[in-house]
Amino acid sequence: MSNRKLTIRRALGLIAIALSAIATGGAGAQVVVVGGKGFTEQQLMAEMTTQLLAANGMKPDKRVGMGSAVLRQALDSAQVDVCWEYTGTALSLVYKDTEKYTAEQGYEKIRSLDAAKGIVWLKPSRVNNTYAIGMLRSKSTALGIKSISDLGNAYKAGKNMTIGANAEFSQRPDGLPGVQKTYGFTVPQDSIVKMDFGLSFQALRDGQVDSAMVTSTDGRIISFDVLVLADDKAFFPIYLMTPVARKEILDKNPKLAGLLESLAAKLDSETILKLNAAVDVDKKSVESVANAFLKQQGLIKG
Repeated sequence: MSNRKLTIRRALGLIAIALSAIATGGAGAQVVVVGGKGFTEQQLMAEMTTQLLAANGMKPDKRVGMGSAVLRQALDSAQVDVCWEYTGTALSLVYKDTEKYTAEQGYEKIRSLDAAKGIVWLKPSRVNNTYAIGMLRSKSTALGIKSISDLGNAYKAGKNMTIGANAEFSQRPDGLPGVQKTYGFTVPQDSIVKMDFGLSFQALRDGQVDSAMVTSTDGRIISFDVLVLADDKAFFPIYLMTPVARKEILDKNPKLAGLLESLAAKLDSETILKLNAAVDVDKKSVESVANAFLKQQGLIKG
């Protein structure tokens, strides 16, 4: 065989190998799709995950801005590989489970249920980002409302008050419908002001609503001087923020679980509240806050 024919054959062989690598993704080319919801905490977690994976030789593809139901659908359909979800959210939204669990019980329940679907709940963080209802402290004092029972009593007495809530909270069983059922009051439909979650604190401050749905780790609670009304009947579930991944992607990336759990181990409610505040109050970028935290914790090199 001539040297020219050998050269052509070798070239064709190399092309075939390259095309095969492209078709299969290649051992080092596995893309990990990181999903996230639309609010600050979720944007931070998706960004921290993206930077952490990239620093460890992986190829993350970040997709944020989804609602809870859409993110879950994306996870179920393998459009998302990794996300950070809350135990109470998944139990209520996916399985319609409104039982009262301890943090550990809720985690074990959702971990077991999702295992059958090839979805793995890794070791959780110590972040409990539960729903809550907030009111400006000045308004709370003026109206004598310190708890959700107080709020319910005001509605039952015919007090005309507005409450701000996004579409999810207005409809979910672990949101406003469940609150009203547990506490025995009804908010008139024309008193529910629908708004994006991110606008609730501004609406409270500007007097557009009397109370609003908030989450317990939102950094604006302090800066806007918002009182979180006491959940005196313990309605809201515990929402442990946990790294969740498809089993298939964990099997293909043996170090992925360890990376996600190393980040989870660094997070608790106080820490994430400060990180959220750095974005929402101090107006720092999500990317810079995420990067600074990862470096400070020794998760990526400075």
